[in-house]
Amino acid sequence: MNTPVSVLLFGITRDLTGQSAVSVPVSEGARVSDLLDQLYQEYPKLSGIRSLLVAVNGEYAEVDQVLTSKDEIALIPPVSGG
Repeated sequence: MNTPVSVLLFGITRDLTGQSAVSVPVSEGARVSDLLDQLYQEYPKLSGIRSLLVAVNGEYAEVDQVLTSKDEIALIPPVSGG
């Protein structure tokens, strides 16, 4: 059974998808890596971003972290500035 999770998008991730948030169906027990695979399939240009970080509930997440439908998930692109 797939459960949708909401993913907030910032910076270039928002530009590449044309949205500030997307809903992604993931199966129970899905991990961050599974979510990224789904996003890369739906939005192939995202796979070209180096150093893309994922935050779950305000904390940076490892790729093996398990997700739940109640998690607040955000894609954090690399930041540059001067």
